[in-house]
Amino acid sequence: MSEKNYRFETLQLRGGYDPEKHNYASAVPIYQTASFNIGSIERLRRIRGYEEKGFLYTRSGNPTIDVLEKRIAALEGGTAAIAVASGMAAVAYSILNVAEGGGEIVAPASLYAGSFNLLKHTLPAFNIKVNWVEDPNDPESYRKAITPNTKAIFAETIGNPLINILDIEEVAKVAHENEIPLIVDNTFPTPHLLRPFDFGADIVVYSSTKSIGGHGTTLGGLIVENGKFNWNNGKFPHFTRLDYKAQNKNLYELFPTAVFATRVRIHYLSNFGAVLSPFDAFLILQGIETLSVRLDREVKNTEEIAKYLSKHTAVSWVSYPTIEDNVNSGLAKKYLPNGAGSILSFGFNGNQEEIDTFLDSLEVFSFLVNVGDSKSLATQPAETTHGSLSDEDREKAGAFCNAIRLSIGIENIQDLIDDLEQAFIKAKK
Repeated sequence: MSEKNYRFETLQLRGGYDPEKHNYASAVPIYQTASFNIGSIERLRRIRGYEEKGFLYTRSGNPTIDVLEKRIAALEGGTAAIAVASGMAAVAYSILNVAEGGGEIVAPASLYAGSFNLLKHTLPAFNIKVNWVEDPNDPESYRKAITPNTKAIFAETIGNPLINILDIEEVAKVAHENEIPLIVDNTFPTPHLLRPFDFGADIVVYSSTKSIGGHGTTLGGLIVENGKFNWNNGKFPHFTRLDYKAQNKNLYELFPTAVFATRVRIHYLSNFGAVLSPFDAFLILQGIETLSVRLDREVKNTEEIAKYLSKHTAVSWVSYPTIEDNVNSGLAKKYLPNGAGSILSFGFNGNQEEIDTFLDSLEVFSFLVNVGDSKSLATQPAETTHGSLSDEDREKAGAFCNAIRLSIGIENIQDLIDDLEQAFIKAKK
């Protein structure tokens, strides 16, 4: 598949998979095994010396997971990828991989609460500090937050739940002027709507639990690299020194375009163990096969819901980039010409009791904390996903006290609008 320049819709079905190497199975087989026969001591030495690719133990690699990794790399336009057990594992391993031993990360506060808490509370115990960006919409704010000890910029391409768009190209320029990578979480748009590598990002992470898997059944995370960043610039000596996991060879010399993913695999995945199961990899592959079809329908539905909400008397504001006069409408045209994703936030014009009634009255929408499902979902971030944050941090993240986040699925659009309307009516009695 890598020999031809296939387009997205073909790659989402066939990328990274050669049936001839898997007994001509049409669907990717599930290699549900913990370990693999080595064959011979000579083959073991070739595999350990990176002279031959082979699988020894599923914690470090598995044929089903390998297809998933190759497919997401192809869809993203990357050179290598690694699948892990959750989106948070993907975020954590990526940041640890650049800032190992201590360093600083520059990030905006408009992040998913799990990522925010990781940066603010967990990583400082590992001698990794975060410098917060004052204005996530201003690339210069990222520049001001960088110090000589900064190891990377981390941000979301579409913030959760603020639904703000990162100016990837400008922030990437800031990162590269300082010889550090830009790591972006592209969970909301997926590579179908946005490929961050096309605009200068160096590492892309996903919670494949969301739109990539698409059915709310399977936890998973993905890390993809573009193979262009110079890890030999002196700021990342752990990438270029002799590595005990590579038989005292230089990983950067062995894998110049795949060193980031390789290092995550042999150090963090192997030693920390957030392993994706082969069966879960299979389920995520099943989701990827319909990614473009689902997301196109979801975007269409979301745009209609945004129009409906923007005219509703029970709504004080709507945050969705294609809404007229949205602060990010210009960036949406540049980065997301085929749609700004399936998630939006709106301000409920009322008190908490009315919000409670609204959420309790929804019948088609599911009240839960996931996003990117083929089914429509609703939640109040201040009470759920971002409930652990301080009032100040919730405001910075966009989890305002009256904010409702909707993830729009593929149901009939009129049924979705009718469901919201009847819930508004009950809440406002």
